[in-house]
Formats: sequence, C-alpha cells, structure tokens
Amino acid sequence: MKDFELLDISLYTEEPDRRVVPLRGPDTPDALGTPDIPAIPELPEGAVLSIGLTFRLGREIAGVAFEDSRIREGTVLATTRTVLGGFRTGGPYEVRLPPERLPVGRAYRGVYELTGRFTDGDGRELQVVHRRLRVVHQPAADKRWAAPPMAPGPAQPLSGTAGEPLAT
Repeated sequence: MKDFELLDISLYTEEPDRRVVPLRGPDTPDALGTPDIPAIPELPEGAVLSIGLTFRLGREIAGVAFEDSRIREGTVLATTRTVLGGFRTGGPYEVRLPPERLPVGRAYRGVYELTGRFTDGDGRELQVVHRRLRVVHQPAADKRWAAPPMAPGPAQPLSGTAGEPLAT
C-alpha cells in the first residue's frame, strides 16, 4: 500500500446532491488498458460548493495539507492551502473543505484548470491531481444577485385589496 492514496474527490453543492469528480484521466488506463478521459463537469455560476476528499494512508502522517491552484487561460487566479491535520495509518478518511461561492458574470465563465497537491508536515509531496471544470451561465444566478424590490414609501401609497388607497 502507498503512503497516501486518494480514493475520491467530490463536489458538494447547496442542493442535497453530490457530484463525484472522476479520478481517471488520460494518463490512467482503465481495466482494458485504454485511456479513459472524463467529461468536464459543468457547474453553474454563483453556485456554493465545497470539496470532499477521501483518502487512506499506508503510514501515520502528521500535518497533511491540501493545496489547490486554479488556472484560467494560463493565469493563476488563486492558490489555497488547507492543513487537514495528522492521520493514523488506515482509513478511509473523508475531509470536507469550507464552502466557496463560484464567481458570477460573463468574464468568469469558461474552463478552469485545477491542480490539487497533497503534502505532509515536512513539505514532501504525497500526490498531485489535475482536473478541469467548466463554469456555465445560469439565468437564475442573475436574479439571485439582483436587489430586492423596494418597500412602499411616500411616492408609493399603500393600497387596499381592490387597488384603492387605504382609509386613514
């Protein structure tokens, strides 16, 4: 058994569903020996999601950390490092990262290259995974960010059920 083995990467959304990000890639042959290229998951702009990581360990490791880098059109947008903690031999262990909101707007739509890197407390690399995802337009996302309707004020008199002004 390897010192560190990533079993699953899942994306959890506000809805009660879970999207599993496949671990197979062009460099990982399937049982028949042919490359298995996963489809690029599409996520709606403005969605709130968190990443779930499932792994097991072949030895006790102190200070496991997960560092993710997001690249769009060749530009590194953000790099986040999260210390997951120390873990005993065995598992599987499941860790959920804090939720984040995807950006909204035409400029943020498109394909993102994601690199996840696991390290131990001494900075030694345990495993690296590369994935892609696509942020797509969601018409409801525009309405979600719109300002709420204004409350009636002096310019808008309150009206009764028949549309007549209320008696004072």
